[in-house]
Amino acid sequence: MTIDPKKALGAKLEPVESDWNDDKLILYALGVGVGIGQSQVDQKKVLQYTYENGLKALPTYGVIPMFSAVGSLFNFPGLEFNPMMLLHGEQYTEILEPPLPTSAEIVTEGTISGIYDKGKGALVTIDFITREKKTGKALIKNVMGTFIRGEGGFGGDAKSPEPGNVPPDRAPDAVVEYPTQTHQALLYRLSGDKNPLHVDTMMAKMGGFDVPILHGLCTFGNLGRAVIEAFTDNEPERFKSIQVRFSKPVFPGETIVTQMWKISDTEIVCKARVKERDLDVITNAKVVLTK
Repeated sequence: MTIDPKKALGAKLEPVESDWNDDKLILYALGVGVGIGQSQVDQKKVLQYTYENGLKALPTYGVIPMFSAVGSLFNFPGLEFNPMMLLHGEQYTEILEPPLPTSAEIVTEGTISGIYDKGKGALVTIDFITREKKTGKALIKNVMGTFIRGEGGFGGDAKSPEPGNVPPDRAPDAVVEYPTQTHQALLYRLSGDKNPLHVDTMMAKMGGFDVPILHGLCTFGNLGRAVIEAFTDNEPERFKSIQVRFSKPVFPGETIVTQMWKISDTEIVCKARVKERDLDVITNAKVVLTK
């Protein structure tokens, strides 16, 4: 396989058209676990994300449109690699003008913005902008950081940006935990991330895992809604952006515990742990809210 920054760095992926509507937003909310262990008639915690009467978009849905464009990354000139060796390492998602609308016809464009030689692998970052198809209005910005194992040593730049967002040395200001189901990955993948690593045992073993793992972005969605619950009185329209680093995998059926520290009226530093193994799975995370 070949990593060649001279060919790939700064290159643009093919623009991809897609859309979303009520049903896709509801499917996504169910995929990240909305409603598990909660009252099915709770308007602010459950129904506002899962019922078309008064539906609001769970803001972390903003990460989904980029997956329509990610497919063209594989076997891209200068980025030939085995997809099973790719790990989603970091993610930044910003709703450019909150709140996210409940339906849209969109175009997503991607640019390869960084390629770093980490010795045992390559860190590749891709910037995505999602726009309304009709007006060209920018709705969402995503920056995806991927670590491609076994593809280092190509002589590129080794120094990538520091992750930051370190929690203060004190107890968290809020803690929210959400259970997941053993079939959570089967449901979450229907929102667009159909990497077989998350459902096929043989493919998981090829990727270095004994069993399929939960999508990191499912955990990402849980962290985002925990902040909305703890610091906005369940008002998703106040959600502006989220940045995370994926540190360890979650297995379907485990409990995700989000710990949160209020840094200012609009900045919440977070991390997520799995309760059963007492292990950090998301670190260096920050959610920015509007006032």
